[in-house]
Amino acid sequence: MVLPFQPLSLAFDHVSYFVDMPAEMKGQGIEETRLQLLRDVSGAFRPGVLTALVGVSGAGKTTLMDVLAGRKTGGYIEGSISISGYPKNQETFARVSGYCEQNDIHSPHVTVYESLVYSAWLRLPKEMFVEEVMDLVELNPLKNSLVGLPGVDGLSTEQRKRLTIAVELVANPSIIFMDEPTSGLDARAAAIVMRTVRNTVDTGRTVVCTIHQPSIDIFEAFDELFLMKRGGQVIYAGPLGCHSHKLVEYFEAVPGVPKIQEGYNPATWMLEISSTAVEAQLDVDFAEIYANSELYRKNEELIKDLSTPVPGTKDLHFPTTYSQDFFTQCKACFWKQYHSYWRNPQYNGIRFFMTFFVGIIFGVIFWDKGNKIHKQQDLMNLLGAMYSAVLFLGATNTSAVQSVVAIERTVFYRERAAGMYSPLPYAFAQVAIEAIYVSIQTLVYSILLYTMIGFQMEVGRFFMFYYFILMCFMYFTLYGMMLVALTPNHQFAAIIMSFFLSFWNLFSGFLIPRTEIPIWWRWYYWASPVAWTIYGLVTSQVGDKSDMVETTGEIPIAVKDFLEKSLGFDYSFLPAVVAAHIGWVLLFLFVFAYGIKFLNFQRR
Repeated sequence: MVLPFQPLSLAFDHVSYFVDMPAEMKGQGIEETRLQLLRDVSGAFRPGVLTALVGVSGAGKTTLMDVLAGRKTGGYIEGSISISGYPKNQETFARVSGYCEQNDIHSPHVTVYESLVYSAWLRLPKEMFVEEVMDLVELNPLKNSLVGLPGVDGLSTEQRKRLTIAVELVANPSIIFMDEPTSGLDARAAAIVMRTVRNTVDTGRTVVCTIHQPSIDIFEAFDELFLMKRGGQVIYAGPLGCHSHKLVEYFEAVPGVPKIQEGYNPATWMLEISSTAVEAQLDVDFAEIYANSELYRKNEELIKDLSTPVPGTKDLHFPTTYSQDFFTQCKACFWKQYHSYWRNPQYNGIRFFMTFFVGIIFGVIFWDKGNKIHKQQDLMNLLGAMYSAVLFLGATNTSAVQSVVAIERTVFYRERAAGMYSPLPYAFAQVAIEAIYVSIQTLVYSILLYTMIGFQMEVGRFFMFYYFILMCFMYFTLYGMMLVALTPNHQFAAIIMSFFLSFWNLFSGFLIPRTEIPIWWRWYYWASPVAWTIYGLVTSQVGDKSDMVETTGEIPIAVKDFLEKSLGFDYSFLPAVVAAHIGWVLLFLFVFAYGIKFLNFQRR
């Protein structure tokens, strides 16, 4: 297998990382404004070398990896990081690196093969190596399997781990970070994943893995160890040696450190003897011992060498931020959304079943009401039919779409951090696929309602009816998507959705006509999209009728005059109502798109 790439080293010198002091710690009397999580950390990772980043909980393993990979969304970083001798530029670095997160996040309704094709499509300029990568990570037998949701269906945990590695590897990176690739796996599954990792390293790539409590077999698969202690300090950085003999020799040379028992796991022994309790017992500081060691001096020389460009080489440079242009990004994102939606019967199957079922029910309840406009009650019945038709199913669309968008947003965070695409193509693709399904949904719904309610059979009137139903369901759907983009989770979005929908309902013009709303609240009638839709539906069908209608206690008047006088529906205002629906759709669309672009609720 040949995957041409440029081997790159990563060197970092005196790196420290701070965050703002948490409020609860300030409440305990701590006066410092910043909390330090990494302290003067230096090291180097080289091509063809598999490095284990190890430490107890709170040592800063994942923090260091996030800092080096550029995944931190906040905090303050000090020190220098270089890639093959040149200062690290994050936009460039994202094009040559991969990051396998501990939580294997993938779109559930695409296959293994489609996941890899999608990643390669967006991240490789010319050629794709999907088949070769599938061989490398041993995923060929699962090629057409759906990814599924973790713990529910689809791939097993171990298979998802290998897919996570493959999705990054298919982008042909030179440097790969893996956050605890064996966590949650049994011995057999962990061995399969580590074989995949080893195969990746043997291609000549630079690979770094955080490992929490590795078994002997997993630990000995690594070439070098980067060991940290609680507080974010390095206490060992160097080769492991056969059966970890170099690591054991280093620590056994420290006075008072107990010898390792024969057959005992070196990783477990290492974590035990370097714990805070043992440090206190022996009255030693392993970070200080390392800083004064010959190993540290050798590492400083290595860092210095790797931080200096090799003569004749050039710094990494890409003419564009992303591998693909805007149109190709849109095309690829839409391709994935198309497959995801097509294979999501729980969402779309139920959506169309509800549409057909509700359409039949409303059609039966309001059978032939469209022809009966000779009494005031007839017109109110028609108004009630339009009110029920748009609000009931529209609100269902708003609610149903939120969980779908929320699941895909977690995948979006990973893909954006990997530099696969800019946020706008993703947002536009999701809106486009929803628009297709909503168009079909509303066509079915409109045909059922229009024929069963008995409106006048004219092409123009039906088109207007379909237009208002379509735009109504689009803004309902986009409203749900927008709230997910603006909130940390879809539970919070659902609460906000219900709050504003109650006002849309109250000021829709059905519960209380616009002419009866107190003047100081009447502005909210125009701020309710549902009010515009009911206005458009009723006016487009009967707003120009001159038939006389019997009203309570008054002489008969024309239908159009009654609608204008009693409900505030003016037929001449219909073009503005048509335009307003476009405005509502565009408003929610762009707030969703730019919410996705500028708001990141994932904190690292």
